[in-house]
Amino acid sequence: MTAPGTEAPPVLQVCLNGTRGPGDSAAVPMSPESLAESAAQAVEAGAREVRVHPRTPCGGTSLSPRVLAPVLASVRAAVGAPVRVTTDAAAEPDPERLVERIHSWDVLPDLVSVDWHAPGAEKVAAALLERGIGAEAALWARTDGPALFARSPLAPRVLRVAVRAPALNPNPVTGPAAEAAACSLLAELEPGLPPGTSVLLHGTDGGVWPVLRLARRLGLAARIGLEDTLLLPDGTPARSNAELVTAALAGRPEETG
Repeated sequence: MTAPGTEAPPVLQVCLNGTRGPGDSAAVPMSPESLAESAAQAVEAGAREVRVHPRTPCGGTSLSPRVLAPVLASVRAAVGAPVRVTTDAAAEPDPERLVERIHSWDVLPDLVSVDWHAPGAEKVAAALLERGIGAEAALWARTDGPALFARSPLAPRVLRVAVRAPALNPNPVTGPAAEAAACSLLAELEPGLPPGTSVLLHGTDGGVWPVLRLARRLGLAARIGLEDTLLLPDGTPARSNAELVTAALAGRPEETG
Protein backbone atom coordinates (compact mmCIF):
# COMPACT_ATOMS: atom_id res chain seq x y z
CA MET A 1 0.00 0.00 0.00
CA THR A 2 1.39 3.38 -0.95
CA ALA A 3 2.50 5.21 2.15
CA PRO A 4 1.27 8.72 2.96
CA GLY A 5 3.68 11.47 1.98
CA THR A 6 5.49 9.47 -0.71
CA GLU A 7 3.72 11.06 -3.69
CA ALA A 8 1.57 14.00 -4.78
CA PRO A 9 -1.46 14.94 -2.63
CA PRO A 10 -4.05 12.15 -2.73
CA VAL A 11 -6.48 12.08 -5.62
CA LEU A 12 -10.10 12.98 -5.04
CA GLN A 13 -12.29 11.36 -7.65
CA VAL A 14 -15.80 12.57 -8.39
CA CYS A 15 -18.26 9.75 -9.14
CA LEU A 16 -20.95 11.56 -11.08
CA ASN A 17 -23.97 9.28 -11.23
CA GLY A 18 -23.55 5.52 -10.76
CA THR A 19 -26.82 3.72 -11.26
CA ARG A 20 -28.84 6.51 -9.67
CA GLY A 21 -31.32 8.53 -11.71
CA PRO A 22 -33.68 11.49 -11.52
CA GLY A 23 -35.97 9.49 -9.25
CA ASP A 24 -33.21 9.55 -6.64
CA SER A 25 -32.29 13.20 -7.08
CA ALA A 26 -32.83 15.86 -9.71
CA ALA A 27 -29.11 16.62 -9.35
CA VAL A 28 -28.02 13.29 -10.91
CA PRO A 29 -26.59 13.93 -14.40
CA MET A 30 -27.64 11.54 -17.17
CA SER A 31 -27.01 12.84 -20.71
CA PRO A 32 -23.52 13.39 -22.17
CA GLU A 33 -24.09 17.13 -21.93
CA SER A 34 -25.22 17.11 -18.30
CA LEU A 35 -22.41 14.71 -17.36
CA ALA A 36 -19.89 17.07 -18.97
CA GLU A 37 -21.33 20.08 -17.15
CA SER A 38 -21.34 18.27 -13.81
CA ALA A 39 -17.79 17.02 -14.38
CA ALA A 40 -16.53 20.50 -15.24
CA GLN A 41 -18.08 21.98 -12.11
CA ALA A 42 -16.66 19.20 -9.93
CA VAL A 43 -13.16 19.56 -11.38
CA GLU A 44 -13.33 23.31 -10.88
CA ALA A 45 -14.25 22.58 -7.25
CA GLY A 46 -11.12 20.44 -6.88
CA ALA A 47 -11.78 16.90 -8.13
CA ARG A 48 -8.82 15.41 -10.00
CA GLU A 49 -10.53 12.43 -11.65
CA VAL A 50 -13.97 11.81 -13.10
CA ARG A 51 -15.86 8.52 -12.87
CA VAL A 52 -18.97 8.12 -14.96
CA HIS A 53 -21.60 5.51 -15.81
CA PRO A 54 -22.60 6.11 -19.45
CA ARG A 55 -26.38 6.10 -19.90
CA THR A 56 -28.68 5.37 -22.79
CA PRO A 57 -31.37 7.90 -23.77
CA CYS A 58 -33.81 5.74 -21.78
CA GLY A 59 -31.61 5.98 -18.69
CA GLY A 60 -30.04 2.49 -18.61
CA THR A 61 -26.32 2.03 -17.99
CA SER A 62 -24.44 0.80 -21.04
CA LEU A 63 -20.92 0.12 -22.28
CA SER A 64 -21.91 0.00 -25.94
CA PRO A 65 -19.45 2.00 -28.07
CA ARG A 66 -22.40 4.04 -29.35
CA VAL A 67 -23.16 5.10 -25.78
CA LEU A 68 -19.63 5.27 -24.36
CA ALA A 69 -17.98 7.33 -27.10
CA PRO A 70 -20.27 10.40 -26.91
CA VAL A 71 -19.97 10.47 -23.12
CA LEU A 72 -16.17 10.29 -23.19
CA ALA A 73 -15.96 12.92 -25.92
CA SER A 74 -18.32 15.29 -24.12
CA VAL A 75 -16.68 14.95 -20.70
CA ARG A 76 -13.15 15.20 -22.10
CA ALA A 77 -14.05 18.36 -23.96
CA ALA A 78 -15.20 19.89 -20.68
CA VAL A 79 -12.38 18.82 -18.33
CA GLY A 80 -8.68 18.16 -18.37
CA ALA A 81 -8.97 15.37 -15.82
CA PRO A 82 -8.79 11.62 -16.52
CA VAL A 83 -12.14 9.97 -17.24
CA ARG A 84 -12.87 6.57 -15.69
CA VAL A 85 -15.70 4.11 -16.29
CA THR A 86 -16.65 0.82 -14.68
CA THR A 87 -17.61 -2.69 -15.80
CA ASP A 88 -20.53 -2.74 -13.38
CA ALA A 89 -22.87 -5.69 -13.99
CA ALA A 90 -25.77 -3.27 -14.43
CA ALA A 91 -24.18 -2.21 -17.73
CA GLU A 92 -23.30 -5.71 -18.98
CA PRO A 93 -23.83 -8.79 -16.77
CA ASP A 94 -22.37 -11.34 -19.25
CA PRO A 95 -18.54 -11.33 -18.97
CA GLU A 96 -18.08 -12.80 -22.45
CA ARG A 97 -20.26 -10.08 -23.93
CA LEU A 98 -18.39 -7.52 -21.87
CA VAL A 99 -15.06 -8.66 -23.33
CA GLU A 100 -16.60 -8.26 -26.80
CA ARG A 101 -17.72 -4.77 -25.84
CA ILE A 102 -14.22 -3.82 -24.74
CA HIS A 103 -12.74 -4.98 -28.04
CA SER A 104 -15.38 -2.99 -29.93
CA TRP A 105 -14.60 0.37 -28.31
CA ASP A 106 -13.26 2.95 -30.74
CA VAL A 107 -12.89 5.64 -28.05
CA LEU A 108 -11.05 4.42 -24.96
CA PRO A 109 -11.47 5.53 -21.35
CA ASP A 110 -8.38 6.34 -19.30
CA LEU A 111 -9.08 3.64 -16.74
CA VAL A 112 -11.78 1.04 -16.15
CA SER A 113 -12.75 -0.35 -12.77
CA VAL A 114 -13.37 -4.10 -12.56
CA ASP A 115 -15.41 -5.59 -9.71
CA TRP A 116 -13.07 -8.46 -8.83
CA HIS A 117 -15.81 -10.51 -7.20
CA ALA A 118 -17.87 -10.51 -10.42
CA PRO A 119 -17.87 -13.58 -12.69
CA GLY A 120 -15.16 -13.39 -15.35
CA ALA A 121 -13.35 -10.47 -13.72
CA GLU A 122 -9.90 -11.69 -14.77
CA LYS A 123 -11.01 -12.12 -18.39
CA VAL A 124 -12.40 -8.60 -18.37
CA ALA A 125 -9.23 -7.15 -16.84
CA ALA A 126 -7.09 -9.05 -19.35
CA ALA A 127 -9.15 -7.63 -22.23
CA LEU A 128 -8.61 -4.10 -20.90
CA LEU A 129 -4.88 -4.64 -20.60
CA GLU A 130 -4.73 -6.07 -24.12
CA ARG A 131 -6.26 -2.83 -25.39
CA GLY A 132 -3.81 -0.73 -23.43
CA ILE A 133 -6.49 0.52 -21.03
CA GLY A 134 -5.60 0.93 -17.38
CA ALA A 135 -7.39 -1.47 -15.03
CA GLU A 136 -8.49 -0.77 -11.48
CA ALA A 137 -9.44 -3.66 -9.21
CA ALA A 138 -12.59 -2.87 -7.22
CA LEU A 139 -12.45 -4.87 -3.99
CA TRP A 140 -15.71 -4.90 -2.06
CA ALA A 141 -16.02 -5.74 1.59
CA ARG A 142 -17.99 -8.93 2.35
CA THR A 143 -17.23 -10.53 -1.03
CA ASP A 144 -14.58 -12.97 -2.21
CA GLY A 145 -13.05 -10.25 -4.40
CA PRO A 146 -10.10 -9.48 -2.09
CA ALA A 147 -9.11 -13.15 -1.80
CA LEU A 148 -9.44 -13.70 -5.57
CA PHE A 149 -7.35 -10.60 -6.28
CA ALA A 150 -4.59 -11.72 -3.89
CA ARG A 151 -4.21 -14.92 -5.96
CA SER A 152 -4.53 -13.28 -9.37
CA PRO A 153 -1.51 -13.17 -11.73
CA LEU A 154 -2.89 -9.87 -13.01
CA ALA A 155 -2.65 -8.17 -9.61
CA PRO A 156 0.78 -6.59 -10.25
CA ARG A 157 -0.51 -5.08 -13.51
CA VAL A 158 -3.48 -3.14 -12.18
CA LEU A 159 -2.93 0.58 -11.73
CA ARG A 160 -4.85 0.84 -8.49
CA VAL A 161 -7.24 -0.96 -6.18
CA ALA A 162 -10.50 0.69 -5.15
CA VAL A 163 -11.52 -0.58 -1.73
CA ARG A 164 -15.23 -0.32 -0.96
CA ALA A 165 -15.98 -0.37 2.75
CA PRO A 166 -19.20 -1.92 4.07
CA ALA A 167 -22.35 0.16 3.77
CA LEU A 168 -24.41 1.10 6.80
CA ASN A 169 -28.14 0.77 6.28
CA PRO A 170 -30.23 2.49 7.41
CA ASN A 171 -27.75 5.24 6.78
CA PRO A 172 -26.92 7.62 9.62
CA VAL A 173 -24.71 10.44 8.32
CA THR A 174 -22.37 10.00 11.25
CA GLY A 175 -21.10 6.43 11.04
CA PRO A 176 -18.00 5.71 13.17
CA ALA A 177 -18.70 2.01 12.67
CA ALA A 178 -17.99 2.47 8.95
CA GLU A 179 -14.60 4.00 9.71
CA ALA A 180 -13.72 1.14 12.05
CA ALA A 181 -14.85 -1.42 9.47
CA ALA A 182 -12.78 0.31 6.78
CA CYS A 183 -9.68 0.19 9.01
CA SER A 184 -10.17 -3.53 9.57
CA LEU A 185 -10.70 -4.12 5.85
CA LEU A 186 -7.50 -2.27 4.91
CA ALA A 187 -5.52 -4.28 7.45
CA GLU A 188 -6.97 -7.49 6.05
CA LEU A 189 -6.20 -6.52 2.46
CA GLU A 190 -2.69 -5.18 2.85
CA PRO A 191 -0.80 -8.52 2.95
CA GLY A 192 -2.38 -9.52 -0.39
CA LEU A 193 -1.54 -6.32 -2.27
CA PRO A 194 1.55 -6.10 -4.47
CA PRO A 195 4.18 -3.74 -2.98
CA GLY A 196 3.53 -0.10 -3.76
CA THR A 197 -0.08 -0.63 -4.82
CA SER A 198 -2.05 2.60 -4.98
CA VAL A 199 -5.31 2.48 -3.01
CA LEU A 200 -8.55 4.43 -3.36
CA LEU A 201 -10.80 4.00 -0.33
CA HIS A 202 -14.49 4.86 -0.31
CA GLY A 203 -17.75 4.16 1.46
CA THR A 204 -21.37 4.28 0.38
CA ASP A 205 -24.48 5.96 1.76
CA GLY A 206 -24.12 6.36 5.54
CA GLY A 207 -20.47 5.30 5.46
CA VAL A 208 -19.34 7.86 2.89
CA TRP A 209 -18.20 10.72 5.08
CA PRO A 210 -16.54 8.70 7.86
CA VAL A 211 -14.64 6.60 5.31
CA LEU A 212 -13.64 9.68 3.30
CA ARG A 213 -12.30 11.21 6.52
CA LEU A 214 -10.25 8.06 7.11
CA ALA A 215 -8.90 7.98 3.55
CA ARG A 216 -7.76 11.60 3.73
CA ARG A 217 -6.12 11.01 7.12
CA LEU A 218 -4.23 7.98 5.77
CA GLY A 219 -3.15 9.82 2.62
CA LEU A 220 -5.13 7.50 0.33
CA ALA A 221 -7.04 8.43 -2.78
CA ALA A 222 -10.75 8.93 -2.11
CA ARG A 223 -13.93 9.63 -4.00
CA ILE A 224 -17.16 11.52 -3.52
CA GLY A 225 -20.20 12.11 -5.67
CA LEU A 226 -23.85 11.37 -6.21
CA GLU A 227 -23.04 7.75 -7.05
CA ASP A 228 -22.04 7.19 -3.42
CA THR A 229 -24.21 9.63 -1.48
CA LEU A 230 -27.01 12.13 -2.00
CA LEU A 231 -26.29 13.90 1.28
CA LEU A 232 -23.86 16.49 2.59
CA PRO A 233 -22.16 15.83 5.94
CA ASP A 234 -24.92 17.65 7.81
CA GLY A 235 -27.58 15.43 6.23
CA THR A 236 -29.00 17.97 3.79
CA PRO A 237 -29.47 16.90 0.15
CA ALA A 238 -26.57 17.80 -2.14
CA ARG A 239 -27.51 20.10 -5.00
CA SER A 240 -24.65 18.95 -7.23
CA ASN A 241 -21.53 16.84 -7.45
CA ALA A 242 -19.49 20.04 -7.14
CA GLU A 243 -21.12 20.75 -3.79
CA LEU A 244 -20.07 17.31 -2.54
CA VAL A 245 -16.50 17.86 -3.78
CA THR A 246 -16.36 21.25 -2.06
CA ALA A 247 -17.54 19.69 1.20
CA ALA A 248 -14.95 16.91 0.91
CA LEU A 249 -12.08 19.35 0.39
CA ALA A 250 -13.23 21.98 2.86
CA GLY A 251 -12.67 19.77 5.88
CA ARG A 252 -16.39 19.44 6.56
CA PRO A 253 -16.18 15.63 6.86
CA GLU A 254 -14.11 16.23 10.02
CA GLU A 255 -17.09 17.94 11.64
CA THR A 256 -19.17 14.76 11.90
CA GLY A 257 -18.71 11.37 13.52
